Amino acid sequence: MKSAKLINGKIEIIQTPKPILASKGAIIKVLGCGLCGSDLVKIKHATKENESKIVLGHEVVGVIDEINCDIKDFKVGDIVALGHHYPCFNCEYCKNESYSMCRTFKNSNIFPSGFSEYIRVDENHLKYTVFKMDEHLNNDEKAFLEPLSCCLRAVKRAGFEYSKDNSKYSALVIGLGSIGLLMLKGLKAFGVDAYGFDISQERTQLAQKHGFNFIQDKKYHVVFLTAGNSKAIKTALDYVIDGGKIIVFSSVQDDLSGFSNNEIYYRELSVIASYSPSMDDIKLSAELLNNGLVQVDNLSTHYSLDNLSKAVNDSFVGKIFKAYIQI
Repeated sequence: MKSAKLINGKIEIIQTPKPILASKGAIIKVLGCGLCGSDLVKIKHATKENESKIVLGHEVVGVIDEINCDIKDFKVGDIVALGHHYPCFNCEYCKNESYSMCRTFKNSNIFPSGFSEYIRVDENHLKYTVFKMDEHLNNDEKAFLEPLSCCLRAVKRAGFEYSKDNSKYSALVIGLGSIGLLMLKGLKAFGVDAYGFDISQERTQLAQKHGFNFIQDKKYHVVFLTAGNSKAIKTALDYVIDGGKIIVFSSVQDDLSGFSNNEIYYRELSVIASYSPSMDDIKLSAELLNNGLVQVDNLSTHYSLDNLSKAVNDSFVGKIFKAYIQI
């Protein structure tokens, strides 16, 4: 079968054996996989020493090809989307609900990679991270399950609960790439008064098309940093209210600027990071997508697996909004 591999800093489509189901789990025939910003970071910063350990592609949608599991919810032929990590639920991190810091979470993954014709998932993936997706969704929409769940985690980390009235709170998302727009849609699903800001006029106009504006002379209860640029930190400090929260949901190349200690101290600001979803977040993501409460149609540009390198290059130069690799 075909599978993407990083070799000497370049993406190669190699031939590799189809995964074998030697224990409980499933073999999934991949229909497509979204290209995540974290994939781009891995590619950009890969070295000869670490590239053999890099797994590219995790925003997977596929159809169950083989299954050996006691879970009755799944059968061969089911179309599913999935998350790639799961925690142990028993360690200190899990007990504090810091699931993405769990060592099991960090070490668990799909095999061999999302940019493959087939992948293997184990029984815990099936228990916690794999969800059947509604047939009314296009495959590229189904592939948003995992990135949306990451955004929902950040919304919850900001203190919002899905079952409560959050309409009195305002939030600003800085950085309106695919994750920024997803964050806005997640906030809207939680009933938060959401706004978006980007220095790109094209992205600003796209956000406006989806109903999200920016008010320059307004302060916001929560500011989400989804822009991978350290200059966005000052923008966040400019627009968050005193006593407000800044949610960091991006890495930056220049990690030296940081936040002003005195500004955080005297304004009593809370700076909170959010990195990856809990299992409940993936479940809620499936619910919101399947029920049409978050809509992600017409956001992705399709590429074939053989053109994965082009999708990566187009993403690096900002030629496209979101790449979906059709397999």
